[in-house]
Amino acid sequence: MKIGFIFAGQGAQYVGMGKELYDHFPEAKAVYDQAYIDIDVKKVCFEGPEDILNETSYAQPCILTTSLAIAKVVEAHGIKPDYVAGLSLGEYSALAYANAMSISDAVKIVRARGQIMSEALPAKTTSMAAVLAMEAKKIQEVIEDIDGVTIANYNCPGQIAITGYKEAIEVASEKLKEAGAKRVIPLKVSGAFHSPLLEAASQKLKIELGKYDLNVPEIPVVYNISGQEENGNLIDILTKQIKSSVYFYQSLQYMIGQGVEAFIEIGPGKALSAFVKKTDRNIPVYSVDSIESLNKMLGALKDE
Repeated sequence: MKIGFIFAGQGAQYVGMGKELYDHFPEAKAVYDQAYIDIDVKKVCFEGPEDILNETSYAQPCILTTSLAIAKVVEAHGIKPDYVAGLSLGEYSALAYANAMSISDAVKIVRARGQIMSEALPAKTTSMAAVLAMEAKKIQEVIEDIDGVTIANYNCPGQIAITGYKEAIEVASEKLKEAGAKRVIPLKVSGAFHSPLLEAASQKLKIELGKYDLNVPEIPVVYNISGQEENGNLIDILTKQIKSSVYFYQSLQYMIGQGVEAFIEIGPGKALSAFVKKTDRNIPVYSVDSIESLNKMLGALKDE
């Protein structure tokens, strides 16, 4: 059976994530013990406080560390993926798991990425919103004449995120509802992620990425910028990713087209599992972030 690991993005974090696995599995403990940066990753993951964990520059290294700890526990139980992908931040978890960068370097990179993203735009001037039950083509038609708004995330059929200047997002939200969108929900983010407004931030990230040794992934990676595999320079891909739309729905379709028969969501939360179910209900998906969910997944795959 071909399996795809899909790694959680920002927003999935919660206080206490990873603690149970850390306490019970040496593979998880080994990952957390490699996360040496200027913050105590274990403490923030396990104890919070929530307002600190939710800050972009803290959330990103904490989610990545937790995701890699979970992946190593899953691997220790004999399950390895044929493809890996991740939602935005999750792409770094996928790349680290595929040995394109070391775990210790990955934690440092996403800590810097989070800081760059947090400082990229003036506070409260930009935002994002999720558009429900409207096709991407229709959304694009509605927003194409509104300056400062673009599509940020193609998550799954019926859920697409828009990004841009706060006032432009508000105008777009009203127009989208008038055009038939079921709901348009403001997202709790600190700025317009995955938009051209992050051009300057992308150049700062490029300089940061240049400080580290990046390798060709040892497992096929399906990238956000295109929804398929890429042969380009990894620094260029990640520099583009921060300011470009995330083609996650297309990534799922690509992996299914390559023969993936089941997905395992690696990381806190279950958001990506919902995206898989809306993309193809015939493909089983299992989210793993606890011993209970680990055992449930192992039992289900054993029966396949």
